[in-house]
Amino acid sequence: MQPFEPFDTKTSSWIFTPDENRKLGGALFGDFRYNRVFIYHNGAESYYVSIGFRAKLVLKQ
Repeated sequence: MQPFEPFDTKTSSWIFTPDENRKLGGALFGDFRYNRVFIYHNGAESYYVSIGFRAKLVLKQ
């Protein structure tokens, strides 16, 4: 989404994590810093638990 316009530039957000990883307690999140998108992983029960989804993007062909 960042190529279209700056989006969620001040906080981190959970991103879709495959079920197999969620079942193991993992979760993916990302943020936009220094004009780049960074993707990280952490335990879903970490202090990032307060991070929420900001949007849902659906691509249609």
